[in-house]
Amino acid sequence: MIKVLFVCTGNICRSPTAEGVFRAMAHTQGLSERVTADSAGTHAYHVGEPPDQRSAAAALRRGVDLSPLRARKLRLADFADFDLLLAMDRSHYQQMAQMCPKGAEDRLRMFLSFAPQLNLRDVPDPYYGGGDGFERVLDMIEAGSRGLLDHVRTLLK
Repeated sequence: MIKVLFVCTGNICRSPTAEGVFRAMAHTQGLSERVTADSAGTHAYHVGEPPDQRSAAAALRRGVDLSPLRARKLRLADFADFDLLLAMDRSHYQQMAQMCPKGAEDRLRMFLSFAPQLNLRDVPDPYYGGGDGFERVLDMIEAGSRGLLDHVRTLLK
């Protein structure tokens, strides 16, 4: 079993969207018994809250239901519990790296490193932007999730 954790700031936009999209793709490709996903935030701003309504609506338009998800904060145990901890942007990566126990550094990655064709490092935060920002983020997350699933398949061999 490969365990993946997606991390953003408050765990209500980018990381739950990535969790939902990745889970849906893994299910479609018959990998849901071998891969699990979760998401967390670097801050506790929204603990216990559902994903942002705009994120949930955009994902649902693409057939991904985020409604069961609830925000939580990244915790130290996550570095032992997950095989991959994926930062949505560089600030998340820096915060995760500061928190990361010695010996677990190889588990940290930038999420968009799995979508090199995009030539981007950061998934932008759509929270303060317009509705089209959520669609752009979904496009990036779908591309990253496809590349991540390819990577996960190599780990499962």
